[in-house]
Amino acid sequence: MVGWEKFNTYAVWMLKVAYLNLLWIGFTLLGLGVLGLFPSTGAMFTIVQKWLGKEPVEKIFSTFWKIYKKEFVALNKFGLFFIAIGYLLIYDLLFIQMNGSNLIWLFPVIGFLGISYILTLLYFFPIYIKYEMKFYHYIKQAFLIGAGSLLETILIFTVCMVLMITVWFIPGIIPFFTGSVLAVAVTWSSNRAINKINSRKKVMTE
Repeated sequence: MVGWEKFNTYAVWMLKVAYLNLLWIGFTLLGLGVLGLFPSTGAMFTIVQKWLGKEPVEKIFSTFWKIYKKEFVALNKFGLFFIAIGYLLIYDLLFIQMNGSNLIWLFPVIGFLGISYILTLLYFFPIYIKYEMKFYHYIKQAFLIGAGSLLETILIFTVCMVLMITVWFIPGIIPFFTGSVLAVAVTWSSNRAINKINSRKKVMTE
């Protein structure tokens, strides 16, 4: 009986995660891709945070739609920022490759900037939904937490790799278990990282 209850709990959790992933894809498309991606991702991370925090989410669709509308403009500002930075990094990388050995020494610089960019992007949404800050501070805190949380960052990248391998062999899971699964991993890891940082601060102030 206990085993059946556990199975039922996991089954319901998987169905909710799959449904959330469908909403994420659908609302991203609703915003024509570029304009829908960040508001949709923000709504997805907010719901995942509520789940992990044991907060009730009675109507997933209504909650998702409410957050999507509320954060549409604000998150698209960040979306444009990240897209612009990503474009510049790719452009610089291609420019260096085309100019051959003359600019080869810039590869480590671009590599460092690229890693910093990925770290900041990974931790941005958990920071955004937990705190209210100015534009620049979201970027700064996301980078600092990502850079200072090696174990949690390794865990996130491990989940990414496992997810990519799984999708490679079972592409049918893409509509159901991609973005939402990654959101669960990133949110759980970022919560762990933030709690560790807060604990260290508390010890230092005592």
